[in-house]
Amino acid sequence: MLDGGFTPHRLYLVEGMPGSGKTTIALQFLMEGVREGETALYVTLSETAHELREVAASHGWSLEGIRIHELAPPHDSLDPDSHYTMFHPSEVELGDTTKRIIDQVEDLRPQRMVFDSLAELRLLAGSALRYRRQVLALKQYFVGQQCTVLLLDDAASAEHGLHVHTIVHGSIALTQLHPDFGGDRRRLRVAKYRGRRFASGWHDYVIETGGVRVFPRLVAASHRQEMAQETVSTGSLQMDELLGGGLHRGTSTLLMGAAGTGKSSLATSVALEAAKRGERAAIFTFDETVRSLVTRSEGIGFDVSRYIADGSIRVESVDPAELSPGEFAHRIVEAVDRDGVGTIIIDSLNGYMNAMPEERFMVVQLHELLTYLAHRGVVTVLVSAQQGLIGQMTNMVDVSYLADSVVLLRYFEARGEVQRAISVLKKRTGGHERTIRPFALSSAGVAIGEPLRHFRGVLTGVPYDRSDCPGESPSR
Repeated sequence: MLDGGFTPHRLYLVEGMPGSGKTTIALQFLMEGVREGETALYVTLSETAHELREVAASHGWSLEGIRIHELAPPHDSLDPDSHYTMFHPSEVELGDTTKRIIDQVEDLRPQRMVFDSLAELRLLAGSALRYRRQVLALKQYFVGQQCTVLLLDDAASAEHGLHVHTIVHGSIALTQLHPDFGGDRRRLRVAKYRGRRFASGWHDYVIETGGVRVFPRLVAASHRQEMAQETVSTGSLQMDELLGGGLHRGTSTLLMGAAGTGKSSLATSVALEAAKRGERAAIFTFDETVRSLVTRSEGIGFDVSRYIADGSIRVESVDPAELSPGEFAHRIVEAVDRDGVGTIIIDSLNGYMNAMPEERFMVVQLHELLTYLAHRGVVTVLVSAQQGLIGQMTNMVDVSYLADSVVLLRYFEARGEVQRAISVLKKRTGGHERTIRPFALSSAGVAIGEPLRHFRGVLTGVPYDRSDCPGESPSR
């Protein structure tokens, strides 16, 4: 995200609301310096050394090698008879506080330093002009000391008074989203970074045991590469015929239909066929558990458990209430780039949409994700459940224009039975069969029959049989 990290010997601002992870990021920054053999100093005006060590312990960290200089009052500072040499930040002179900080710097000569926080320094300064001059003086001093400094600030406090964004070399803004359902979501943005390219926009991140983990926004253009054109089988000869020979690498296929029409089973057959070819496939399911997917697949003769056991097929059950869109995209990128996955199944877009704050953002991110997968030569299958069963069907979100191929599965009534039909509506990469065929699932797997030429109006859900109408020509 920062194109390699921080430029050394500069001042950087990290601002965010309480609980956004500023302290955790700061501690990770100092610990990385210690691992590289650098000296590290944490100057705190708002938290005690004991609280900082508790934060570190919650992540399983040791702060050994990091000097913590605490400018908070000692435990006996409220005793009127005590003689204390350290005061609460709101009661001491700005110059005295600055002198204590400089003394620590002169003594340790740190190469990395964290100042927590500017909100306290702003209160000590009293005026915006004095505050700005003090921060500018600190900047000039630390640059001369060959020290890289993180300044932590509260986003709410930063809105009042003069900002320091024009003084620091770079600025990172942390924010939190509070959806009506599910856990809080955190995002960050590089607001400024002088002299260095960086990934702009919002990036999702999480605070987990072990620290802050950032999921940089996916930029498909940075993954562009030439891929050879190749067609692969779906696992069904009749399905391959419908698609004009099969699926092309680097393309996406959308399976649309009502609930229960067999979209997920058809998508699973694509993953199973990839595993049989000796490739790796990944199924990201929003709507069912891994156990139910295995049970459903085995019921139609798909031995997916064997391929899951040997790692050929990877199944992840995704909770849209807990997983941010950025983290989900990051998991797909890891599966492709790190694990060599060549087939991706997303089941379904309805669950994926629930992970997005607004529908228009989902479509834009999905476009970026599909473009990335196309650049990597991945066969992508998207599942979308339509609303309704028979008759007029509607989509929660229309992404048919994004997919390279669109396959429609429908219920229709015939001779007192509810039957299924399948047809290919679109294929960008070549010709395809335009017929409507019967589609069935049984213990033998996927079965696709001959074209329903004697029916008319199959896509309405209530067709009529031309053979029952003597005056109707089958060719009409």
